[in-house]
Amino acid sequence: MRSGVHWECMGTTLAESDAIRRSISLPADLAEKIDAIAASRHVSGNRAIVDLLSDAIAAYEQRRTAFLELADRFQKSTDPAETERLREELARMTFGS
Repeated sequence: MRSGVHWECMGTTLAESDAIRRSISLPADLAEKIDAIAASRHVSGNRAIVDLLSDAIAAYEQRRTAFLELADRFQKSTDPAETERLREELARMTFGS
């Protein structure tokens, strides 16, 4: 790695100063899935992990935003039927099914 070097793959650009090295242990079955994804996309395992984590974080943020918007609607609701429907939807989002 040299100072000022930039990497670009799948629309994501990483400058050397932006990259932080992490060491993680993965269960064997998960590592095999990541290797298969990387091979099918013709990218490194590391790039596949970065892309999967980016997608997972975006999905988490979308679910969190949806939950907070629903909670706000629930709090502001004055209609008993809507309040009950929102309560049930919040319960499903919180506890599943």
